[in-house]
Amino acid sequence: MASKFSGVLQLTDLDDFITPSQACIKPVTVEKKKGRSLAKIQIEDDGSYFQINQDGGKQKLEKAKITLNDCLACSGCITSAESVLITQQSHEELFRVLRNNKTSATEQKMVVVSMSPQSRASLAAHYGLSSSETGRRLTSFFKGIGVHHVFDTSFSRTFSLLENQREFIERFQKKEQDRTALPMLTSSCPGWICYAEKTHGEFILPYISTTRSPQQMMGSLVKGYFAEQKGLSPEQIYHVTVMPCFDKKLEASRPDFYLDKAETREVDCVITSVEVMKMLEEENVSLSDMEPAPLDAMFSSVHGDEFLSHAGSSSGGYLHQVFTYAAKQLFGEGVEELTYKTLKNKDFQEVTLEKDGVVLLRFALSYGFRNIQNLVQKLKRGKSPYHFVEVMACPSGCVNGGGQVQPLANETSKELVQKVEELYKAESLLAPEDNAHVAELYQSWLHNVGKEKARELLHTQYHAVEKNTNGLVAKW
Repeated sequence: MASKFSGVLQLTDLDDFITPSQACIKPVTVEKKKGRSLAKIQIEDDGSYFQINQDGGKQKLEKAKITLNDCLACSGCITSAESVLITQQSHEELFRVLRNNKTSATEQKMVVVSMSPQSRASLAAHYGLSSSETGRRLTSFFKGIGVHHVFDTSFSRTFSLLENQREFIERFQKKEQDRTALPMLTSSCPGWICYAEKTHGEFILPYISTTRSPQQMMGSLVKGYFAEQKGLSPEQIYHVTVMPCFDKKLEASRPDFYLDKAETREVDCVITSVEVMKMLEEENVSLSDMEPAPLDAMFSSVHGDEFLSHAGSSSGGYLHQVFTYAAKQLFGEGVEELTYKTLKNKDFQEVTLEKDGVVLLRFALSYGFRNIQNLVQKLKRGKSPYHFVEVMACPSGCVNGGGQVQPLANETSKELVQKVEELYKAESLLAPEDNAHVAELYQSWLHNVGKEKARELLHTQYHAVEKNTNGLVAKW
């Protein structure tokens, strides 16, 4: 399995690793307005960092210790201030909120957990269960420790898929006027987004879809529509997501997903599949022994007691959905089954739509850093033949994320990834257009807030990071 943060997060365009001499700690001055749960950071004249608590107490912070495998490609690595944010993205923080709910009468939070299907499949592989059975037992576990609602991000991914296909049609129709309209590159992988912002900046960002990832779509739903339905303000809800990779913690911490008025993040805490295992262990519980519980249907794609999924790759099916929709909408061609052609390796595949010997659409999957590098270099040379690319930082995609459960002693990483993939794809399919609940939400939630607000809730923006010139990164 992949190691912690995705390998695509690195500093140079040349290879997979940063130079060992690159400084990993740099002083920062934090002037952003923080939420009520965030500490203030004070930097002393001697360079030491102190956390200032709400009661005025001071606590000295240790500098973050970062290995090459943990590198975040931020031209300065994790600062001490950022390490506080990452600490709050942990299962210990979730336990703290749940304990506080039991002991405090005045600071109650409604706790919502949104689980990704890739994490569910990873845990299912470890415990020898089906993905849906794992979901039912995890629902029982989370509610047993004080969580109020457990949702499924396949539901919010429906919004992501629908918005992706609409955005692609818009881009395709203006490709003659805007040279950066195509290829459209997917935006659901935060490792890829971080790499794009910090390594290629203004060149690559216009190509990237503005559609939010399923995690942040669920953030909009939970802190927006759901809060209104429950008569709560956004800060009264503590929203946790369970994800297959550590990079998602960084995505949740982006300023774009912070609600200034409510002083809260749309996703308060991200925990990984392996952190859910730690929670089970700390509670002395085995998922195999848990009694299943009914699934929360409000924000979950379910049929009875079974989860539903989308066609296509185990990283979300973006290529499949956009390709079939575009073929029908743009060329009147119905595509029942896609034929993938493997090119340099299994993580770089393409799909084409041809008519009378003419290629009408050429889409690709590009997973892993090497393939992403080749993709970007072709774009820079003006030689990319693609209209759309599904981009993921991890080889084999999201099922192989760095936060997934590790293989047992008697199995290889390749065997485990294959098993997780099979469990993921064993779920029944529901086309995004056929999800009646999502269609109803487009009317009752998004239509009522107006076009501009709806776009803000479903889309995002990116920020090129200016590179610091540092002689230490020179390669000799």
